Amino acid sequence: MQYICLVYHEESALHALSAEAGRTLDADSLAYDVALEKSGHLVMAQALQSVKTAKVVRKRKGKTLVTDGPFAETKEQLLGFVMIEARDLDEALAIAADIPLAAMGMVEVRAIYDIPVP
Repeated sequence: MQYICLVYHEESALHALSAEAGRTLDADSLAYDVALEKSGHLVMAQALQSVKTAKVVRKRKGKTLVTDGPFAETKEQLLGFVMIEARDLDEALAIAADIPLAAMGMVEVRAIYDIPVP
């Protein structure tokens, strides 16, 4: 079964890391992705650009509205994701727990919903 691990943390805290700590976090994250790939669990992993570059699109009554955002009332921002293959939720949670940013922020684990074909 496939799961998405959504990685959240405060962007400001990441920017506050020393250059060495930032390089270590990047190296640890890439190494974990390689380990997941070798074990057959990795589907895809990607870091996201700053939330400052994000746009929100809404379509209402046939009109498209694009705004800067998101402007959530939380301190944490979505920083990236890791899509994995796991036998069950317990295995997915164990994999998510070892994502390097889990030690600093949080990782939301959600099963992929397969839309039924009519």
